[in-house]
Parts: sequence; C-alpha cells; structure tokens
Amino acid sequence: MLMSAFLCPCVPAMLRPLGLCLLLACAVALTSSAVIVENGLPILWASTTAQLTDMPTQEGVLTPDPWKYLERMSLFRFIIAATDPFMGTMGTNATDSPVWGLPLQLGWLQKSGRLADPTGTSTCGDTMCISPQSWWACINYFVSVLPFLSAVQQGLMGEGVQVRMQVPAGAEDYCTTYNDCVARYPEPMAKWDAFYQGLKTDSTDSTDSTKSDLEKKDDILGLFWDAQRTSLHTSACNARQSHYATPEVSFANSWLNSAEYIAAVHFQSNIQNSVPFMTPLPSRVLKAGDQPPIDDLSTEENHSLKTFGWMKTMNTLMGGRLVTKWRDSMCSIERRAKGRDLLEQLVLNPSFPYSSFLTFMASMATAC
Repeated sequence: MLMSAFLCPCVPAMLRPLGLCLLLACAVALTSSAVIVENGLPILWASTTAQLTDMPTQEGVLTPDPWKYLERMSLFRFIIAATDPFMGTMGTNATDSPVWGLPLQLGWLQKSGRLADPTGTSTCGDTMCISPQSWWACINYFVSVLPFLSAVQQGLMGEGVQVRMQVPAGAEDYCTTYNDCVARYPEPMAKWDAFYQGLKTDSTDSTDSTKSDLEKKDDILGLFWDAQRTSLHTSACNARQSHYATPEVSFANSWLNSAEYIAAVHFQSNIQNSVPFMTPLPSRVLKAGDQPPIDDLSTEENHSLKTFGWMKTMNTLMGGRLVTKWRDSMCSIERRAKGRDLLEQLVLNPSFPYSSFLTFMASMATAC
C-alpha cells in the first residue's frame, strides 16, 4: 500500500505526488546525483522564450532551431501555455498538465550528456547544442517538434502561424514542417492531432452529463500517451544507436519498453508525479563494461537500471506478450489506478519483489 504525502517531509510539497508519495522518495531526492528540476521547474526553464513572436523568423515564417537546447525547450513552453486552458480536469496547480513530463525529460537528457554528439566529431563546444547524431536527441525530436507542429496546425498557437524548423548539418533527414512530418510520419502526427482535438472537445463539451471529470481526464491522458508512445516507437532513429556502447543501447531499449507500461496506465506526467520517477534515471551515458551495480551511480540509479532491464528481459522471453498482457489488463479506470500503484512500487521501492509484479499480472487475467 502506498504511503500518503505527509510521510515525505523532505520532499517539497509541489514535488509530492498527490497521495502517491513513497517514503523512499525522500532517499531518492537526497542521494541520487541526477538533477531534474531547478526551482521546481525543468532545467533552464526561466531562460526559455515565453512569446512565440520572439522566435526567429524568415519572411513571416517562424524558424525555431530545435538543435539548440533553449529553443527546443521553448517549444514545450508554448505547448503548455496553449493547452493549459483545456487542462481543467488535471487539477488546479499550474504544473498539473501531463505535458510537463516532456520538458523534464529533455532536461534530464541534457544534464546526463545524452544530447551531445556520441561520435565525438561535433565542432560545437557549447553544452546547449543538441547533436543530430544523438539517438536520444532524435527520439526526443518526435515528442517535441512533432507535437509543436501539430499544435500549430490545430490552431492552438493562433491563426495563420507558419513554422519551418531550421536544418543544421547532419539533420537533413529530419522533417521540418507539418506537411513534411505528415508525409514521413503519418501515424505519430495523426495521434498528436487527435490529442489536441480531443483535448479541446473534452474540455468544452458540457452536453454529456454522464461523463465525469475523472472520465474526461482519463480520456485526455489516454490520447496524450497514445501520441507519445507512437512517436517514441519510430524506427527513424535506430541507426544512431550504433554510436553507443552496448550497456547504453540496452538501457535505451529498456527505457522505451518502460514507456509501454506507463502509457497503458494513463500516468498523469505532471511535475509532481514525474520527478520521483525521473530522479533515479542514470545521470550519465553508460559505457562499455557498465553493469549494475555501477560504482559511480547512486543506489537508486542502479535500481532503476536493474528494474528496467528486468522488465525488458521478461517481455523478450515472453515474445512481447508481457507488454501486450499489461496493456490488455489496463482496460478500466480502476485497473489503471492499480497499475500506477504497482509501477510506483516496482520502480521506486528496491525491496519490492519482482515476483509480485507477475502475481499481479496473473490476478488481472480476467476480462474487465
């Protein structure tokens, strides 16, 4: 059973998941070397651009450079500002939107060195540069640039806004406009479009009195995660994994696998819920020979590596059926709540036996 937030006095109030904070989160916050937030917000959030009109333009077309950290982070700031008016079911805090999980993720990538050029050939000596050769930067492109272009297309940034992303050397194979991305990646773009359309519909439709706020919230989170998981599982970035050592590739794949479980439970990836899950992520790129326990990583980081690896291995041994069964089991709001509790125990509690996860799966075998 999960402990309530008052048992975690060492965690600031805004970082405590509502009713879902483990006592272990205190240890995570105190001992892990990973830095996820600054003053309670994503890293360098205060330095991002707040006004769309302050972005670079050329002949009336916005031309952001997503290969600069602050400009890519600014895309999230625009998305959050544009969607917040439709996020009433998420809560009353300014950081309750599930979109906050995405800039937090970008901040972790930057601080852990995963946005840097893994080939070592980049001439950019600025840590604010994002390398087109980075697998992590490539994957993140699909959950930053694509949702931004979709939001513009859906009118959330205003009428008549046109955008074309800048293309530095080495980024020629990335899509740069809405139409370009639709042509190359129709499924992720369609999912982002559906998320924004559903967001506007669910937040403004007061005609369906049988649909509770909880159900509307669950619907929105379902659309959000459907778009995110579809974007993450593109094959466009696969070749870039060859730049990394085997342990980092293994972690990257297990990290992708974990997103399947999180998506299925419709996790509300606001700041307070996301921080405890991101803090234990490895704070540096893994190198050859790294195998948990890794001496220069914290106990929590080693635990997350071990847990993600176990989840990926079990799914592989079962021919992909573990993820399938998990998704099938999370077929109601009540079951998704139980699934969220289980994932919190599995990821944050080192004493939680993996066998309990499999026992839970067996108990969820019956249809909803």
